[in-house]
Amino acid sequence: MSRKYKFNNPTSAYFVSFATVYWMDIFTRQEYFSILEESITYCRKEKGMEVFAYCFMSSHIHLVFRSNNDDPSGLLRDFKGFTARKLIKEIEDNPQESRKEWMLWMMKRAGKKKSNVNEKQFWQQHNKPIELWSNKVIKQKIDYIHNNPVQAGFVTNPVDWKYSSARNYADDDTVLKIDNEGIILGMLDK
Repeated sequence: MSRKYKFNNPTSAYFVSFATVYWMDIFTRQEYFSILEESITYCRKEKGMEVFAYCFMSSHIHLVFRSNNDDPSGLLRDFKGFTARKLIKEIEDNPQESRKEWMLWMMKRAGKKKSNVNEKQFWQQHNKPIELWSNKVIKQKIDYIHNNPVQAGFVTNPVDWKYSSARNYADDDTVLKIDNEGIILGMLDK
């Protein structure tokens, strides 16, 4: 893996993206989005995660985050592991999930290809972390995150996507709280 895709500075903020195996559109039900929302809230409260921007799409997630425990890699590993187990269980137990057998089969198929997966693989294993080193790069990544649902054709205005921090930047914290965006810009002044 290239050096540019590692968590080289444990105190920095990072832009990461990660997707479900085979880019499956799993996040089509409120229950699944709620698991992501609850997990982010938990990580902010209990694991030292600072979230400055986010967007949950149907098959992937974008985050701008920092670990105030100086372990961004471990934090993201724990988040992905916990959400994978919880989401797989939710899919297995959901009687309304019409694609259940297919999704579980695809996850099992992906898991067989990886020696470090016991049974089912939910997330692709790479995150491609990009360290945020300037205000220009921070703004670029946050704009990219917020415009992702617009580019996908789901909404015409970024604030209309329910699971995006574009709402927070428009003073709407009703879905998921984020950390003050001024903090991330101030980090660069140190």
